[in-house]
Amino acid sequence: MHIRQSIRFKLSLLFFITIVIPIVGVVTQLPSYYMNLIKKQESSLLEGTLTALTFDIETYQDDLERMTVTPYLNDEVMRSLKLKSTFQWQLLSPYEQYQAEEVLHNTLPKSFTNMRKDILGTILLPMDGSVYITPPYSYSDKVLKGFPFDKQDWYIKALKADGDVAFISVHKQNYLDGGGEEVFSVARLIKDPDSRRPLGIIMADADTDVLEKIMQGIRLNQGSIAVILDDNNQMIYANSPISKDLQQQVASGNQRASENDDSYQVISETIPRSNWKIAVLSPETFMNMHLRRVYAVGIAIAAAGLLVALILYFTVSHWMVMPFKRMIQVMKRVQRGDMHTFYEVKGNDEISQLGRSLNTMIFKLDELIDREYKAVLGQRNAEYRALQSQIQPHFLYNTLNGFIGLNRTGKSMLLERAILSLSGMLRYTLEHKDIAMLQEEMDFLEKYCELQQIRFPEKLDVRLFCDPQALSIQIPKLLLQPIVENAIIHGIEPSDRSCELTVDIAIMEPDLIIRICDNGLGFDESKAKVAVGISNVRERLRLAFEDAVMTVKSSPAEGTEVRMQIPLKDVSRA
Repeated sequence: MHIRQSIRFKLSLLFFITIVIPIVGVVTQLPSYYMNLIKKQESSLLEGTLTALTFDIETYQDDLERMTVTPYLNDEVMRSLKLKSTFQWQLLSPYEQYQAEEVLHNTLPKSFTNMRKDILGTILLPMDGSVYITPPYSYSDKVLKGFPFDKQDWYIKALKADGDVAFISVHKQNYLDGGGEEVFSVARLIKDPDSRRPLGIIMADADTDVLEKIMQGIRLNQGSIAVILDDNNQMIYANSPISKDLQQQVASGNQRASENDDSYQVISETIPRSNWKIAVLSPETFMNMHLRRVYAVGIAIAAAGLLVALILYFTVSHWMVMPFKRMIQVMKRVQRGDMHTFYEVKGNDEISQLGRSLNTMIFKLDELIDREYKAVLGQRNAEYRALQSQIQPHFLYNTLNGFIGLNRTGKSMLLERAILSLSGMLRYTLEHKDIAMLQEEMDFLEKYCELQQIRFPEKLDVRLFCDPQALSIQIPKLLLQPIVENAIIHGIEPSDRSCELTVDIAIMEPDLIIRICDNGLGFDESKAKVAVGISNVRERLRLAFEDAVMTVKSSPAEGTEVRMQIPLKDVSRA
């Protein structure tokens, strides 16, 4: 036999296509897909987090910005600023100058009493060179005398903004005695609403610690860097040191950044109000380390799976191929005339069943069982048809006597119905067929029970039920009538009380269940002999359905139950 036509070759090809190729594909593709999916999910999560942080920082900047417009909301403050920015200040009396100073020293700070704790205060610089500082440093002697405010970058930036808000990057409060804190600020040029003449500069300072608190809302991987850059791409905040080169790559908006042997995935978000940029640099070495672990685990699992699959393949192929080879050897010996050889059967699977069938065939050939089997089968068919065609003489005798009684009592309608039932029964029994549908059997039983109820009108109560799905199932003809007749003759007729006969047919997967019950006299199973009718029914049931089971349960004075259990896999439908 050509190797490509062998079962082993086909199994090898099937093994390679269904196991080896999928495993290799999974090991090579799944880890990278898994890591790409993780990267996308992490990027999406970081983008959402950065959006929320952007909103928080922007809200904080809005709070600072609102402080810079506070002077516009107080007419006395604006009047004082106007006076200090013109020559009219010199024309004021000392008391009027004192009142204007009190407004800027006390009235304006009261407007900031509800400001946030992490806002360190404000500084107001009228155009005459005076300085007013709000809490926590509310004393002018804290300001360095002669400090060149007009030379500071933030001062110049506020002037250039010309009344609009100017966001100031991190810087020292170097105008205070002692150096002050590191802060980031919002500054604005205060202008006369009428003449648009500059009145002064106001700046609100916030502690840089607030950025640290806000950025703590990001859950970062090991080695990740969080950065905030101002509108000039200068560093405002970083959770760990970062080189100028890396800072420039982040500022340029690259989605990837690298330094030496390290590479990063960059996720960034811009704060619209201040044009600041928040960025997170996630190290790819961290991802690559996980990717290597995933590959290592995947390869180990694939190797173990292939090893187990190979063992199973050789075991199964040997288990499947060798029995067929031994069968072929046995069949060749039979061809040579050795009728005493046989196949050694082990187990109970399909191959073993095939081997048993081979042994049975050899045995039947050797003993010429085929002819004897045909003879026995012919005899059983003859008995089978005899059982089908018989109606007990005493039943006909009693039925005809019942007809005479009906005639004498003038019950012509009932007599006509009874005659039709009997004729239908006789026609059914004389039909030349061995198999009938359950529908036909139930119709026959209904006619039979009607005739029996004529004999025992007040003693016999009949209940017939069949699952509609079972009506088309085919069974041996007249299989149920002998059991029903036996129940009436031996269980109900001798009883001195009203009795009930029940025929219940139902489908209960995986079997067809037939129950014939009566609550008549019953009998003691340990002492009674099985009736000939029941023996014949059991034999016919076994011939029709090899795996069918028939049981009889009975107790004196309680009745009898006959139960047939037929596998649905063995039945056929009309």
